[in-house]
Amino acid sequence: MSRSAELGRVHEVALSGGTIRYRERGEGPVVVFIHGVLVNGDLWRKVVPDIAAAGLRCITPDLPFGAHEVPVPNADLTPPGAADLIAEFLEKLDLRDVTLVANDTGGGITQILMTRHPERIGRVVLTPSDSFERFFPPTIAFLPILARVPGSTRLLTDTLRVRALHRLPFVFGWLTKRPLPRDVIDGYLLPSRQSAEIRRDLRRFLRGINKRHTLAAAEKFGSFDKPVLLAWASEDKFFPLSLAERLQKALPDATLRTIDDCYTFVSEEQPEALIPLILEFVGARAK
Repeated sequence: MSRSAELGRVHEVALSGGTIRYRERGEGPVVVFIHGVLVNGDLWRKVVPDIAAAGLRCITPDLPFGAHEVPVPNADLTPPGAADLIAEFLEKLDLRDVTLVANDTGGGITQILMTRHPERIGRVVLTPSDSFERFFPPTIAFLPILARVPGSTRLLTDTLRVRALHRLPFVFGWLTKRPLPRDVIDGYLLPSRQSAEIRRDLRRFLRGINKRHTLAAAEKFGSFDKPVLLAWASEDKFFPLSLAERLQKALPDATLRTIDDCYTFVSEEQPEALIPLILEFVGARAK
């Protein structure tokens, strides 16, 4: 299946738990883009070209959250394990003073990473993300429970073949105000549909989701003194603006900026609003 060429050249790196495929574009200070469950790096395809053109090195991994192509059967895919995997990815590529830009489930994992492995992080951009007790939000809170049932992941991925379901709230309907392009949805859903190994990774990741992990991270926010930009959708249905306001109060150096006319996937629906916020934030901090 195809991946967007907008993200740059394809590379792979071997980590202790398996191989991570990533794409790289541009040169300069490093920005690493983190996606959530059942999507991959293509979530950032509308953002990376302009960020790279501004003089930044953009690295976009396909993390093993269910829409990846290279299985990682030996990786710890609990939320802390996923955070450790990203930390190892940064270390293996020798990336320093990194700007992390995260979304959705990836934002929840990034918050865990911030409190477990802050040493290579220079700053963080959180777009609408799982936080505090919303890991997952109520509409999809059944997924970790469902994942404990044998055969359920295959049932889930087969059910998602039905395109009429894609606009339902628990699929993509509350992630974007407007329908996603068909080829983009296929890029997200086909890996788990076509590979039993990818489904097993997805199941292991889903089974580990629990609010205790993001709540534990939130208790340690006071020790994270790096700047954080909260670039939040003002109309978000999964992650209301009040959640961003709580994050702003809990983090020592956080700024909240809102983006209108979109839901959780701000990079998909409002890249022209998100890009200048990222550039302003990084440019002010990484000269």
